[in-house]
Amino acid sequence: MPAASAAPAPAKSAPAKSGPQKAMERLGLLRDIDLALHLPLRYEDETRLTPLHQAREGETLQCEGVVTECRIELRGRRQLLVRLQDAEGDQLLLRFLHFYPSHQKTCAVGQRLRVRGELRGGFFGREMVHPQFRAVDEHTPLSQSLTPVYPTGANLPQAYLRKAVAAGLRRADLAELLPPGSVPPQLPTLREALDFLHHPPPRASLATLEDHSHPAWQRLKFEELLAQQLSQMQAQRERDLLSAPALRPRPGGLHEQLLAVLPFALTRAQQRVVEEIAQDLARPHPMNRLLQGDVGSGKTVVAALAAAVAMDAGWQCALMAPTEILAEQHFRKLVGWLEPLGLKVAWLTGSVKGRARQKMVEAVADGSAQLVVGTHAVIEDKVSFARLGLAIIDEQHRFGVAQRLALRQKLQAQSSRGGAQLEPHLLMMSATPIPRTLALTYFADLAVSTIDELPPGRSPIVTKVFADTRRDEVVGKIADAVHAGRQVYWVCPLIEESEALDLQNATDTHAQLCEALPGCQVGLLHGRMSPSDKTAVMAEFSAGRLQVLVATTVIEVGVDVPNASLMVVEHAERFGLSQLHQLRGRVGRGAVASVCVLLYTAPLSDTGKARLRAMAETNDGFEIARRDLDIRGPGEFMGARQSGAQLLRFADLQEDAPLLSAARRLAPALLDQHPAAAQRHVQRWLGGKAEFLKA
Repeated sequence: MPAASAAPAPAKSAPAKSGPQKAMERLGLLRDIDLALHLPLRYEDETRLTPLHQAREGETLQCEGVVTECRIELRGRRQLLVRLQDAEGDQLLLRFLHFYPSHQKTCAVGQRLRVRGELRGGFFGREMVHPQFRAVDEHTPLSQSLTPVYPTGANLPQAYLRKAVAAGLRRADLAELLPPGSVPPQLPTLREALDFLHHPPPRASLATLEDHSHPAWQRLKFEELLAQQLSQMQAQRERDLLSAPALRPRPGGLHEQLLAVLPFALTRAQQRVVEEIAQDLARPHPMNRLLQGDVGSGKTVVAALAAAVAMDAGWQCALMAPTEILAEQHFRKLVGWLEPLGLKVAWLTGSVKGRARQKMVEAVADGSAQLVVGTHAVIEDKVSFARLGLAIIDEQHRFGVAQRLALRQKLQAQSSRGGAQLEPHLLMMSATPIPRTLALTYFADLAVSTIDELPPGRSPIVTKVFADTRRDEVVGKIADAVHAGRQVYWVCPLIEESEALDLQNATDTHAQLCEALPGCQVGLLHGRMSPSDKTAVMAEFSAGRLQVLVATTVIEVGVDVPNASLMVVEHAERFGLSQLHQLRGRVGRGAVASVCVLLYTAPLSDTGKARLRAMAETNDGFEIARRDLDIRGPGEFMGARQSGAQLLRFADLQEDAPLLSAARRLAPALLDQHPAAAQRHVQRWLGGKAEFLKA
């Protein structure tokens, strides 16, 4: 305690964290269990010494010898040269281009060193550049297990990390939490599995360690999949305990009135998902449903019908989209359908300012605005709903985890007129179809409705893949399309020239097309433009006053111009497969056959070839999603949902399907019969990341 004084002594600040400590925090290595589960990328064999006369150039090996020379060479660049001689008299030069005085001290003449590195041929004989090394004596034992090499970051040396992981592994509580008989047979305990993976014996099969097929890996994968399934099922059960307004369509109500005024008939798939959503809305528990469908399958009208049910029952509905362009597309459609029926639709985005914004916020707060359409501005603190009964999120994967959690918290904060806490129903929409295995795993707490049928009258899209050496030919095709009265998109990956990436940029392309197409009106649209400018350009293109629109990926979703029948995507090899499919969906919306041209720059990577081949071979969004999963793997496919919080680090949903099935069977029984063990298991594996699964 500090001595008493007239003024209190300032509190001592906590000791500053060292570079390695900060680096470990950045890697999420906060708990002992985190360290224990930080598994090696690969292993080095330090269990044996190789005599230099048996070593081959290009081989990575460990050898031992006595230093016969240690000097600093100033010729060329400053470097430390150490000559080593082994027991047979063979010599090896160690070359250090970066070194400290401590290196010279350790490598003093007469000192015995144990070194490991790649053996190279050099002008002065065989050498190793920057090998690992340490001082030893004749009796220093060799390692009894393979040496782990861990994923690391800046300011975090392997030696420091190895010690930290070993200490965390010793301290971690790895007691068996699962009841006897629940783990697949012939798998080791968790303690045995982790001890083996961190310190495998010299004779361990490196092949089974590297391909993760070893039983020790299988145990970890099973535990991870089980934690993920438990977390999802817990979220689902917690939601089933909550109350929500029971919303039922009434005969002759808004639902039927909207169906009557639509200028088209619903497809069978749309009718089916409308009924699935209606059944959920009628329950006194909050709906948590994902509506997925291919580009142009008609998800907006399904959402409008769900909104009509909520509003007819006296509740408000909010529709949130990730971009202002997409939100405005929804707004226009919904206003056209709903305002003639006497409903007031509010518009809330970042570009709505001043008195206009205040007027919208007041209409939402007093309930006079039955439907609110907008961007993330809908979930700002100043926006309060009178009676929010249904929230609809379009392209939900485009929102960050923090935004989706904020929305959920806002929804939970809404109350009914009588003051009883009621949670709104939640409908999420995605035009990126999710393969069934992923839906069952990452969205186990969601009901999934799928529109697997396109409306009639959609023209087929032909996809052509051209090298960018045929650019002039493509410009000629644009001139032909414009002459025939059609409109064209040209999509670029960058707005302006970048020194880092030699990609054709939107501003240059716009200038080139203006010159190559005299008399043709060419527009430019990109994300740095003000919302009002973007709106004006899209209005001009939609009205047909612009024949060609050069754009970045702001047109990826939501843009609907039926007269556009040709799309060119520049540097298509740089785009993801689902993004290419979304872009392609901007054409083919009218009765005329449409073409999507993918321009690429050689040479193509294997991944680039696979993406472009998939685009040329199929228009089916579900097949595209399946191939995308094959190319990228589940973690990257679901990357936006994870938002950097890796939810499946070890398991592979395709290779480990039997383990996933076992985890899915065990999870409900564990929650019912051993709830405390289930909770400890989730905490061990996910910690605070369990919240991300609910987003």
